[in-house]
Order: sequence, then C-alpha cells, then structure tokens
Amino acid sequence: MAGITRFEIRESVEELAAQLQTETNPIFKERLQVLYLMKLPNAMSISAISIVVGKHRGTLQRWLSIYQAEGLSGLLCVKQSPGRPCVIPGWAVKRLQQRLAEPDGFSSYGAIQQWLSDTLGVEAEYRTVHELVRYRLNSKLKAAHPVHAKQNAAALEGFKQTLATT
Repeated sequence: MAGITRFEIRESVEELAAQLQTETNPIFKERLQVLYLMKLPNAMSISAISIVVGKHRGTLQRWLSIYQAEGLSGLLCVKQSPGRPCVIPGWAVKRLQQRLAEPDGFSSYGAIQQWLSDTLGVEAEYRTVHELVRYRLNSKLKAAHPVHAKQNAAALEGFKQTLATT
C-alpha cells in the first residue's frame, strides 16, 4: 500500500481541538489527535506523528486512507467482526430456556446434549452445552445429587444440628 503524504483535512484546527476535548473513547481520541497534528500550521511528518502517538506508521497510513475515503465519520467508526456463528441457534436456545424453566429439569449436561440432538436436531459438544447453560443462561440443573446408599440418615441429621449451633 502506497503511503499517503499529502491530502486535505476538511475540518479546521479549532473543530478538531474541540472534538478532541469532548471525545471520551481513547481509540477515537488517538485518531483525532493524528488529524489535529497533521492540520497544524507546522505539521510534522507521519513518521514523527507515529512516534508521538505511539502507533506504527502503517497504522496511521491506514487511518488516513479511511479518512480520505469515508471522512471523519468513517474514521470514528470502529467495525467489529461478527465472530464465529453459534453452534446452537437462537431458536434452540429459547426452547432450551423454556425446558430448563420446567420443574423437572435435566439430570445432567449430557441429558441436555441428548435432548438437543433428539428433539431439536442440534448437535453440540458437551463443553458447548455446559458453557451455554451454566454461564450464558445462568441456569443450574434441577436434579439433586445422588445420596450414597450407606449414608446414615440419623448421623446426617445430628451433623446438621451441631452445624447449626456452632
């Protein structure tokens, strides 16, 4: 990419200074700073501005080409990538939320995984199901943990009594 050396900055120094004072986003503030430093009467070179701002010269060249093509509004718009598509679609998540709200619930995350596969036709790994249910939906399994067959019920009640008194 050829470097941009000379081009017209449409805003005045006063406008850029005012916008620089009111801007709270640090990313946008850096970009405005570059335009402001280039608009000053004794403007520095892009290499000198890159040292002042603390960014690579190529980054500044990219910002300036965005400004040249799209203007100030394009420069102050940070585009976010959409990211990877979800394995479990939104409609399936809604159905799962409805099913988790029922009183009987699920006994394990494997059971949820099986239910998604059998009922909705959505194949997802165990870890994906666990992270969705536990952390994104903030839901817990409804089934109680199993009690060992040899556990003494009287000893358990005695423990609960002494625990409550201490």
